[in-house]
Amino acid sequence: MTSTADFSFEPIFFEPSDWVPNNPGLPVLVCRQAIAAEGEMAPKFESRFSENGWEGIWRNGVFDYQHYHTGAHEVLGIAGGRARLLIGGPDGTELSVHAGDCLILPAGTGHMRIDASRDFLVIGAYPPGQEADIQTGPASDAQLARIASLPLPKTDPLGGADGALLRAWSPRRS
Repeated sequence: MTSTADFSFEPIFFEPSDWVPNNPGLPVLVCRQAIAAEGEMAPKFESRFSENGWEGIWRNGVFDYQHYHTGAHEVLGIAGGRARLLIGGPDGTELSVHAGDCLILPAGTGHMRIDASRDFLVIGAYPPGQEADIQTGPASDAQLARIASLPLPKTDPLGGADGALLRAWSPRRS
């Protein structure tokens, strides 16, 4: 585990899985209980992500089909309920997430919802200048190059300029 201030991240590396490229150079970061699971949690995640420079903040869930993004790294703050997610493509890892947990997915990482409680709510965001495109098929050579060359975030969505993400994702492992 990598830790900073109040946050401890578990890094998980994924190799390509079937048609999902994943990001073999950068790990998925899982932070359990990033925000205390009490009261209205969505505004807490939104404020934290915004304060740390992450943009394109949205509220929703996680799609129930495997997909990945070539144009953005993505943070998922679990603001309500619980779910089982499949991270890393068809041969990836099933993760149970609960209100207060947070996942940071590097570009190329497959993800989908297996099941969720009725009150499951996710707050998502992206580093400045990055936009998520939804990919549901094999990556082209150009898309793989885009994933590999996508700039690293300048801040951690939870811990800011001193956050654990900056150490976990630098230098690239590839």
